[in-house]
Amino acid sequence: MKYGRAPESAPTPTQKRRLKTKPLVALVGILFICNVLWFIGWLIPDEVEKEADEEVASVAGESITKEEWMAAMEKEIGRETLLELVNEKVMKAAAKQYGIEVSDKEIDLELALIRSVDGHSYSGLDVDKARQKIHANLILDKVLTKDVVVKEGAIKDFYDDNASLYNILPAHRTAVIVVPSKKDANQVLDELSKGSSFDVLAKERSTDLASASLGGDIGYINESTELVDEAIVKAALKTKKGKNSDVIVLSDKTFAVVHVSEVVKGQSFKFNEVKEHIQRELALEQLPQSVSPEAFWKEFDAKWFYGK
Repeated sequence: MKYGRAPESAPTPTQKRRLKTKPLVALVGILFICNVLWFIGWLIPDEVEKEADEEVASVAGESITKEEWMAAMEKEIGRETLLELVNEKVMKAAAKQYGIEVSDKEIDLELALIRSVDGHSYSGLDVDKARQKIHANLILDKVLTKDVVVKEGAIKDFYDDNASLYNILPAHRTAVIVVPSKKDANQVLDELSKGSSFDVLAKERSTDLASASLGGDIGYINESTELVDEAIVKAALKTKKGKNSDVIVLSDKTFAVVHVSEVVKGQSFKFNEVKEHIQRELALEQLPQSVSPEAFWKEFDAKWFYGK
């Protein structure tokens, strides 16, 4: 009798059992994964609900939940914040559509000019946020003025007549804490010397409500600043970056401590450096009315939470 091997393709009994169990193992694995996913899905809503019910404050034993707090913030600043975000996106779409570019150098120029004319407009904004706003505004201005013709003679005349605008004075980014008495001011200085945050103390102690809500920030101050108490201007210009002033007396007999977070050097801009800026400003003056980014929403199919 001749003995031969079974063909390699023919499964043995052991292999047959393995082949039969593979679908069963796969099925068990799928069921296990489904159960895990179901369990996670069952836990998530519960965790979200717990987070919403979390107490963030209480008054006379009555809780203020995280959900109430978030709803109040959304109502207070949600619309404005979302509007700003949508407008920035719309302007980026417009820049792409019309082939418009905005350079860092252009933003630097606008920052310097705004800081020189109206340093208070920076209050509450960090540099990155200010640059984002200026970037969006420059796109809007360029879109609106791309077809407006301004003669070079008019541009040069404007520069010659307003040369002082382009000689930028040194400026100090300033914050202030205003308190009723010298004793209060000395206490503020003492707490600052021990490491307390100027921003936090301003929000807690300052009686100047407008700046207190911004951590005391009143923007940039230079020698020509007029809308700020003279004592604050003098103190700010004498204070080094990252330092606090001594206690100062304001014109209304209240007291204050000044903090300087940034010192910007002065600079002068030549005609060629501001030519395009002036051309754009003169072109904007020729437009029959001002236009906001919202005017481009329909063109770029902008939609938002608050409706049309």
